[in-house]
Amino acid sequence: MDRIDLQILSILQKDSQISMAKLSDQVGLSLSACHRRVKLLETDGKISHYAAHVNRAAVGLHIQVFIEVKLKSHRREDFDAFEEAIARIDDVLECHVITGEFDYLIRVAAPNSSGYESVLMDRLATIPSVLHTKTMLSIRTAKEFRGYNMEGLDG
Repeated sequence: MDRIDLQILSILQKDSQISMAKLSDQVGLSLSACHRRVKLLETDGKISHYAAHVNRAAVGLHIQVFIEVKLKSHRREDFDAFEEAIARIDDVLECHVITGEFDYLIRVAAPNSSGYESVLMDRLATIPSVLHTKTMLSIRTAKEFRGYNMEGLDG
């Protein structure tokens, strides 16, 4: 990857529906050269997919929580079983393996407190390897993820 690839990635993160003509103008390439680079970035896995950014509150997901999860043991089988179970819970937006007192940090969006309670009690608490959870309610989002910072990367 070079500076132009990083520019392309930066622009596509902000607007994945930009026309190839406009993208090529912004990065200073011909239309065909720009198209080739985008296709190569896709083929190489640097662009994994394109998606619309949905306004969570506007679609009725008014509650966002972060849940720390501690497993009963640190055996590989327990981690694998937990991650397989979490992958089947659509309300879980993200799940990160973390260091410290807890093993995982999970982000969940729900329509209301009962929706969150259902995810916690009916789904998360039923996973056999879960020992303990701690929930933090997000009051509001001060900064939302909008893409990776491509500045300073040298490719």
